[in-house]
Amino acid sequence: MHWLQHHWYHDTRLQWILFPVSLVFGMLVAIRRMMYRDGALTGYRLLQPVIVVGNISVGGTGKTPLTLALAQQLAERGWHPLIVSRGHGGSNRQPQHVHETSKPQLAGDEPLLMAQRNICPVWVGKDRVATAQAALLAHPQCDVLLCDDGLQHYQLQRDVEIAVIDGTCGFGNGRMLPAGPLREPVSRLQTVDAIVVNGGDAANGQYAMQLTGDVFYNLLDQDKKAVPADFAGTRNHAVAGIGNPQRFFQHLESLGISCTPHAFPDHHPYSAADLAFTDCDAVLLTEKDAVKCSLFADARFWALRVDARIDSALIDQILRKIAPHGS
Repeated sequence: MHWLQHHWYHDTRLQWILFPVSLVFGMLVAIRRMMYRDGALTGYRLLQPVIVVGNISVGGTGKTPLTLALAQQLAERGWHPLIVSRGHGGSNRQPQHVHETSKPQLAGDEPLLMAQRNICPVWVGKDRVATAQAALLAHPQCDVLLCDDGLQHYQLQRDVEIAVIDGTCGFGNGRMLPAGPLREPVSRLQTVDAIVVNGGDAANGQYAMQLTGDVFYNLLDQDKKAVPADFAGTRNHAVAGIGNPQRFFQHLESLGISCTPHAFPDHHPYSAADLAFTDCDAVLLTEKDAVKCSLFADARFWALRVDARIDSALIDQILRKIAPHGS
């Protein structure tokens, strides 16, 4: 799919060739949502409140860092969160508890990254309802569920919907798949509970989010840390297989780190050959990529820890929505 991204963000002929298919896709999306709204398709409601973090466009917008930040803040306020994800990029389809030592090929890179933060239990599975039920059975103390990237999965009913927008890329050409990057029309944002803008200016009623981080850890010894100044005057290669690789490269540039960038498709299954760079003193990775490179990493491999800094008013709004459930 990534080869289409150039056409989504530039005026090309292919957009118009695919436009009729987009009309059909948009119609099917609207019908499916209407069927859930009108009861023709039945959703499932848990006893615990459900917070969905998603987006209306294809690609990374910062959902995973936001999910982690919300889990941390909920835990600090006395709640016991649980994270459920489909585990995109992993081969496992049945409900599975993701541990710090789980294989990314099975669990997926983002769930493994979240599990390694050790904030709360993380579960993956193709069927979100079944996964949530299995996870809550295994962790009865959990009293709030965070669904990572589940905005379009209406079978699991939700109490709070949060849509994340890439503040730099926006919505591209504004068209539905496959002519554009949209999973749902922009009008869908009128129905969510909160809109979070990652890395851009938040309009009135929206919430700003910034990804911050300036400390690297070594993949062979995670207790070994480095700061940007440690990479001055060295031959650095930067690797990003995320939805928007340029965000990572620009962040390194803002830290004053010079490097040769290497962009890979989102969720790329790395091999040692992919990162066999010559004239290389350091390989700088996102955390999402790092979980897939640990098995063949050497002392040159470093991952940048990134955290989401969010508007405190967002968690206040979420708590108001879920407060009737109790904590």
